[in-house]
Amino acid sequence: MMKMRKMKYNIQTDLSFIANDAEHKRSENEVFRDYLKLIPDDLDVVVQEINAKIETLVDCTLCGNCCRSLMINVTAEEADHLAKRLGKPLPQVKQEFLEESTGGQLVINTIPCHFLADNKCTIYADRFSDCKAFPHLDKPGFRQRIFGTLMHFGRCPIIYNVMEELKLRTNFTPVHNTL
Repeated sequence: MMKMRKMKYNIQTDLSFIANDAEHKRSENEVFRDYLKLIPDDLDVVVQEINAKIETLVDCTLCGNCCRSLMINVTAEEADHLAKRLGKPLPQVKQEFLEESTGGQLVINTIPCHFLADNKCTIYADRFSDCKAFPHLDKPGFRQRIFGTLMHFGRCPIIYNVMEELKLRTNFTPVHNTL
């Protein structure tokens, strides 16, 4: 089991800082991804514990960056439910809000999401399962999702802060080039 230490609570929520820092830490994060392969099996527990603390300290409605920058998958059932909620026929909802692949996969047809207003989801109670689950840090199998998680490191304050805390908790020491 990993040695537990008290978490720091210096949360970073400035999106410009996070995006800029992500660029500077691109190589570091690639090394960290490989480093995590060496961590004992309790990695999910540690990530979930850190996430539970961090997500209470980050107000997503002050950010909304995921809604402004992610492609959202929509299930057929969610499309049906959206049509009912909007009081429109499904073909019209698909035409206005969704794109459908030849295989039948549905996605929101614009980024940012149609349903984002003032950093808040206008269909929050009925938001899509992809939206509810993001950033997926409360789920098991973190090790298998680390690549995707790090893709959002510069986009999501929760991911950014969880990953930075995880670096501390796992005693990761980044190697810095001294040129």
